Amino acid sequence: MAKKETTEKKPVAKKAAAPKKAAPKKPAAKKVTKIVDQSAPEHIGLVRNDGWLEPFEGAIRGRHDHAVWKIGQLTQNGKKTLSDFATGHLYFGLHKLAKGWVFREWAPNATDIYLIGDFNNWQEDEKYCCKRIEGTGNWELKLSEKALKHGQLYKMKVKWNGGEGERIPAWCRRVVQDDNTKIFSAQVWNPEKPYVFQKKNFKPKKNPLLIYECHVGMGQDAEKVGTYTEFKDNVLPRVIKDGYNCIQVMAIQEHPYYGSFGYHVSSFFAPSSRFGTPEELKELIDTAHKNGIAVIMDIVHSHAVKNEVEGLGNLAGDPNQFFYPGDRHEHPAWDSLCFDYGKDDVLHFLLSNCKYWLEEFKFDGFRFDGVTSMLYYSHGLGEAFGGYGDYFNGHEDDNAICYLTLANKLIHEVNPEAITIAEEVSGMPGLAAKFEDGGYGFDYRMAMNIPDYWIKTIKEVRDEDLNVCSIFWEVKNRRPDEKTISYCESHDQALVGDKTIIFRLIDADMYWHFAKKDVNDMAQRGIALHKMIRLVTAAAINGGYLNFMGNEFGHPEWIDFPREGNGWSYKYARRQWNLVDNKDLCYHWLGDFDREMLKTIKSVRNFQDKPVVEIWHDDGDQVLCFMRGDLVFVFNFSPTRSYTDYGFLVPTGSYDVVLNTDSKDFGGNGFADDTMTHVTNYDPLYVKDKKEWLKLYIPARSAVVLKKN
Repeated sequence: MAKKETTEKKPVAKKAAAPKKAAPKKPAAKKVTKIVDQSAPEHIGLVRNDGWLEPFEGAIRGRHDHAVWKIGQLTQNGKKTLSDFATGHLYFGLHKLAKGWVFREWAPNATDIYLIGDFNNWQEDEKYCCKRIEGTGNWELKLSEKALKHGQLYKMKVKWNGGEGERIPAWCRRVVQDDNTKIFSAQVWNPEKPYVFQKKNFKPKKNPLLIYECHVGMGQDAEKVGTYTEFKDNVLPRVIKDGYNCIQVMAIQEHPYYGSFGYHVSSFFAPSSRFGTPEELKELIDTAHKNGIAVIMDIVHSHAVKNEVEGLGNLAGDPNQFFYPGDRHEHPAWDSLCFDYGKDDVLHFLLSNCKYWLEEFKFDGFRFDGVTSMLYYSHGLGEAFGGYGDYFNGHEDDNAICYLTLANKLIHEVNPEAITIAEEVSGMPGLAAKFEDGGYGFDYRMAMNIPDYWIKTIKEVRDEDLNVCSIFWEVKNRRPDEKTISYCESHDQALVGDKTIIFRLIDADMYWHFAKKDVNDMAQRGIALHKMIRLVTAAAINGGYLNFMGNEFGHPEWIDFPREGNGWSYKYARRQWNLVDNKDLCYHWLGDFDREMLKTIKSVRNFQDKPVVEIWHDDGDQVLCFMRGDLVFVFNFSPTRSYTDYGFLVPTGSYDVVLNTDSKDFGGNGFADDTMTHVTNYDPLYVKDKKEWLKLYIPARSAVVLKKN
């Protein structure tokens, strides 16, 4: 959670006073020498922007200098670029050449590596025996044209001192699972007609960035695993219609256990085959681009699955090849392995992974998962983060910080328009600040304080006690030099073990009272607050806004992936679009409101950059009003009190209603007349300020947006 910042004034250099002299008969020009106070520090950007960070400037500079040094080391002091360094995917793995094939793998602890597959009866064959490249930990195998065919299955048979095992190559680009045996294998992938992108150049819209977080597998109404093609045909049109300009796709990297939601990755370069082919994923991205939709990937570089046969857990007899040794080897809460970001070969692997997804599939950037876990030796577990000292107390992983900084540098070097978002809960300063200022270079950070606030508020605060000052503070609580992605809830709140906002508001009444003809007080309250919570959150953004798939219309049911405990059912691992399409149910009211809310926000260019100007708040009345550009946002959170002729001082002029949560179109009561133009009332006291009184009727538990004409 972001901390409250204050700005400290910099010391000002003083000009020395000239000594007094008797006035000469004729004025003579004198040269005045400015004396500069050498003690005045030249602060790094982070500290200039936040004076409270000054005691920690040494640590901030140290982290920055570490990244600068590492960049110099990896680029041979600028003789090449980070992008030149991050090309491991073009070297390692299986590649079709003009004539024949070549396979390479990094496995320094191996003594022998064979390729085994259905082309040699899964037996060791000298023809398929790799050779160690002298002086390196790399292995290579060159094969004839006929040695391998598209679609064939293969693995590595790796031997080391004291053991051996079958392994899927670390740099493998295609992994499939046998439906019967459930065994994973690498697959030779060389289609006759590789996908050719039709949209060659795409520039994401970021004014503002409106993200639809989604999961391909559970994106269908049917009780099954959805595909890339089905998502393209069935879900993407909904995203376009709703007005989002970006999809954030989960679970792309191959993961053995479907129920991990894609966060226990085994093959980092392989798009999940349970959703379809790489070509079908490319077609999905290309189609999104043709419709103005950016596609960012939820990338997992914070940890890896422990599996050894399918994953990197023990690739060649050395469990620490990719991962930290000792106590730092395993993540204590996630049952996974932690990358050793201090190894150049690991940096090579992860940075190449970033570049691969950008270039091969034309993703527009990444949401980095689990950044808090990367930043701290404790993974953030049990930490309170109550003050700035908690970010600079020596408990931070400088190697991981360096990697994140390098990743951002690389991504923006490959694609200057790329989007990077950090999922980070501790509030580490500088995460989304510029590299030049001592920051890590993310474009945005997730405003994880906001969903936590809404959960706590709904659980613990009565409607009569909702504090608008607190709400206003929370939705705009961020560091001024870092952009954020604001959201009410993400996939985290939709999973088993938690509840979505709509369920916290209405609970079981959703099952019995969500038909239009049978809406009760509990449902009506939930519908009203659901809209208001979203509107006040979206209205206060300084970067972008995010919604998880289906939550825009109050999707019922939690997400529960097939598992032993539920009979391996897909009943809750899907999205019931039929509910929002049914005009007899209340869901479409919420969906329609979400669409109009985004339309309103997009009506102001660069809405996210417009200052949030408070007009009024009164905790007793539970009324809040603020402006952004020509838009006036008015909220009445009182559950029982409506107000007539409630006045706000706004710029002189006339105002039209552009959005009202109480409209009958969105399941409201329609108490106010939204067709009338509101003209401000003259007050001589505020003529100088060019302000007058805007007087409104604001019903209980409603919000209205007006636009100045």
